Amino acid sequence: MSRNQTKIKRRVMILLLGILPIMPVQVKDSVSAQASSDYADLKNHINEVLADERLRGAISAVSVRDADSGNVVFEQFGQVRLKIASNMKLLTGAAALEVLGPDYTFKTELLTDGKVKGNTLRGNLYLKGKGDSTLSPEDFDELAKGLKKLGIKKVAGNLAADDTWYDDVRLSEDVVWNDESYYYGAPISALTVSPNKDYDAGSVIIEVHPTKPGEHAKVTLTPETDVVNIVNDATTVQKDGARDITVTRKHGTNTILVQGTIPDGAKRTCEWIAVREPSIYALDLFRGALKREGIRIKEKDDTYKAAPENASVLLTKESPPLSHIFVPYMKLSNNVIAEMLVKEMGRVVHGEGSWEKGLEVVQSYLQTIGVNTDALYLRDGSGISHVSNVPASELSKLLAEVRKEDWYPVLLQSLPVAGASERLIGGTLRKRMKETAAAGNVKAKTGTITGATSLAGYVTTKGGQELAFAVVLNNFGSETVKDIEDRIAVILAEYNVHK
Repeated sequence: MSRNQTKIKRRVMILLLGILPIMPVQVKDSVSAQASSDYADLKNHINEVLADERLRGAISAVSVRDADSGNVVFEQFGQVRLKIASNMKLLTGAAALEVLGPDYTFKTELLTDGKVKGNTLRGNLYLKGKGDSTLSPEDFDELAKGLKKLGIKKVAGNLAADDTWYDDVRLSEDVVWNDESYYYGAPISALTVSPNKDYDAGSVIIEVHPTKPGEHAKVTLTPETDVVNIVNDATTVQKDGARDITVTRKHGTNTILVQGTIPDGAKRTCEWIAVREPSIYALDLFRGALKREGIRIKEKDDTYKAAPENASVLLTKESPPLSHIFVPYMKLSNNVIAEMLVKEMGRVVHGEGSWEKGLEVVQSYLQTIGVNTDALYLRDGSGISHVSNVPASELSKLLAEVRKEDWYPVLLQSLPVAGASERLIGGTLRKRMKETAAAGNVKAKTGTITGATSLAGYVTTKGGQELAFAVVLNNFGSETVKDIEDRIAVILAEYNVHK
C-alpha cells in the first residue's frame, strides 16, 4: 500500500471514530460584500460588474483569498451553497492526487482460466478493465499482437468482458435524459475505450460530410465498431442551403440517428456520441484486433463474465501516469475521467468502486485540509449534477490549501490558461480574456451547466500578490454571462493593493 493510500485510510478511520465532530453550518444572512482593508477598492470594482442587468434575479457569489495565507480579502455570498458545475473537478482532482498520487497508473489485463497447449489457449479469455480511461483501439492491437507473440493462434473458449473492478451503476443519479447521448454523459465502466487522445471514454466520433445535392450525406464512424447502428437521414443540399445537422443516440439503444441537411462544399460536422455499453464496445474492438492478427475465437457470443480468482494474467497494459491524464482532464473538462477517478478512489480505499464510497473519500480528504464539508452536498465527481452544491468560499479555501501539497504543481499545470491559444495549454480558457492583464496570468477551471457557470483558480495581481478566487453564478437567464466572470478575473489581475 502506498503512503498516500495509508494516509487517506487513516483519515477515513478518524472520521468514522467521530474524532472530528460534525458541526452545523451557519449561512450568513448579510447580502453585503466584505473586503479587507488592503483590498478596499476591490469591493466597488466587483460590485460594479455584478450590477450587470443579466444578473437580475440571479445569485452571484464571489470569494477571493490571499493564496499564501488563505485569508479572505473579498467575499460576497461566499457561504451560500450553489451549483459549481465542472469546478467540481477541482475537488475530485485534489482528492485523487492525494489518494492515488501523480504517478498512479491504471491497468487493463488479459487473463485466462485455461492453459496454452501448442498454439491453442484451452479456456476462456478475459479482458479485464481496471479504470483506464485512456484505453484506445491501438492498445487492443498491441494486446492482440502480444498474444500472437505468446504463440496463441486460437482460443478454444469464449471472449469475456470483465468490468467488475467497479460496480455496475453506469450513470450518476442526476444525469439528465438529454445528456445521455453525448460524450460528457457517457456511461461509466471499469472497462471502456477512448476514440482519441482527449480520452472521452465510452464514446465514438461521428463525422458528417457533404456529397452531392440531393444525395445522402457521407457518415463516418471512429473507431469502426459493430456495437452501434447508424441511421443516416442526412441530406446534402445546395451551397446556399441550410446547415442543420443533428446527431443523437436513441434513448436506451445503440442506434445513432443522423438527421438534417448539410450544404454542398461545407465543412464536416463532428459529434462525439456515448455508447450505451462501454464494456461490450471495448470487447468488440478487441475482437476485431484479434481477427486482424489471425487469432480465432471458438465461441461467437460476447459476454459479461468475471475472471475467476485463480485466473492467470497473460498480458497487462498500463496507462500513462495520473499526472499525464490530468492535462486533458482539467484543460478539456473531461467528465468521464472525473467519475472514473471517484470510483477508483472508492475501490482503492474501501474496496468498492462506487460513487458512494468514492465521494466519501473525496469528503474525507477535503475535511483534513480544513474545507467545511458540512457545507457541501456532493452527488458526482464531474459537476454534471444539478443537485451538487458547494459554497464559493469553500472552493477558494480548497485552492489556497492545496498549494501546500507536494503534488500542487501537477494541479496548477493542468488548469486552463487564459488567452493561451494552444488547445492543451489554454484549454477551455483559450479564447477568453485575450489581450488583457489576465491573459497568460489567470489559471483557472471553468464550469458550465444549464443556469450555472463558474470560474475558480489563481491570479497574480499587478502588485505581485497571488490570489485564489472563485466566481459562481446561478439562476441567470438564457444569455451567456461568462464575460462577467472574465471581467472579475481581469479586475483581480489589474489590482494593486493599497497599503
